[in-house]
Amino acid sequence: MKRTTGNLIIITLVVLTLIIWLVFPPIKDGAENYARAYAGEVIGSMVIVLMACSLFISTRPKWAEPFFGGLDKMYGTHRRTSTAAFLLMFAHLLIVPITIVNLRLGNYLAMIAFLGIVAIVLPTLAPRIPFLNKLTGNTYEGWKSLHRYIGIFFIIGFIHSLTVNAPSAFIGISWTQIFFIIGTASYLYTEFFGQFFKKYTAYTVEAVNHPNPSTTEVVLRAKKDPIQKQRAGQFLFVRFPKEKTLAESHPFTIASAPQEDVLRVTIKACGDYTRHLFSNLQAGMDAVVEGAYGMFDYKTGGQKQIWVAGGIGVTPFLSFIRNLEADLAFDIDFYYTVRHREEAIFVDEIKAAAKKNPRLKAHIRFSATDGSLTVDDIAKNAGGNISGHHVYMCGPLPMVQAFEKKFIEAGVTAGNIHYEEFNFR
Repeated sequence: MKRTTGNLIIITLVVLTLIIWLVFPPIKDGAENYARAYAGEVIGSMVIVLMACSLFISTRPKWAEPFFGGLDKMYGTHRRTSTAAFLLMFAHLLIVPITIVNLRLGNYLAMIAFLGIVAIVLPTLAPRIPFLNKLTGNTYEGWKSLHRYIGIFFIIGFIHSLTVNAPSAFIGISWTQIFFIIGTASYLYTEFFGQFFKKYTAYTVEAVNHPNPSTTEVVLRAKKDPIQKQRAGQFLFVRFPKEKTLAESHPFTIASAPQEDVLRVTIKACGDYTRHLFSNLQAGMDAVVEGAYGMFDYKTGGQKQIWVAGGIGVTPFLSFIRNLEADLAFDIDFYYTVRHREEAIFVDEIKAAAKKNPRLKAHIRFSATDGSLTVDDIAKNAGGNISGHHVYMCGPLPMVQAFEKKFIEAGVTAGNIHYEEFNFR
């Protein structure tokens, strides 16, 4: 199944929206500024369609993952559709005729919806602007709490469209109403009713380990039935409901193998949430797990593979290694790079796996002493030509983007480059 189908469907819906409004234009009843009002309705309808798609993706439908290439890629689509809707909203505001006399309810609702969406979206697009930081406390938790209100302003924005003095367009408005229903249902499902339908699984924290001074390994055991069978390299959402600071759901890669009777997640303390988890999470605490998600799977790649892990990005590869079959069917060069030796985790396990599986070659790199890993180094180790290799990467986004560019320059096709992205914001 093509992993861009979901994006193509969204583009098709937006184009179809434009076509419907062009084929079935509003009734031209002699009103002033008809052309501007018409254009405003078209753009407003496209905003509703895009926002509805964003809200639908926020429900995290597992069945839709193959159409996008995984939930992490779905959230990339979510950002793009939200940004496009945000920019079109400004275009709508600039185009529609506005008067300060005889204001109707819809005009006030428009201002409420506009200001509300701006307050929610801008901290995502420009998180480092000081006054925007105050809205979220410059934390993921603050941003996520603020983001929960987006559906309310979506609903207000649609009601605005029905309560302004705009040209009548039954077909166009009826089409837009379909997406209003989809968006509203998605929002209500995510914020209120999802807990009654989604598969949330109760776990207990069996053990909390610290493989180095900044990393936590959490071992989770199901209280009853475990989550649905997962593949190596997937991730889950987990929260610890009885610990206030840890009650918010966060995504973490599953580091254990699917056949294990426990789930292991390995977490670097790099933010308020993860630092609090490092210091305060204890064995015996309750956990709620949702998942597994993701399509980061080396078994779908070619025979010759290159794995690149940066820092805590080693976690999906730990799951891969712990799930290796005795007769490994791939030739793999695994590069694990960290700045300092003490930052590396599970090195002995990685080396032991490589010793046991001759087709797996492990390269541990400490950039502070060995220099930064480069694609030239990787190509040299592979005999000089890596154009036919499949590449799997996980690590800081700037690192992944830089390596992706260099791999393409070295002859690796974009379709052979796979990476896991947790930049959900």
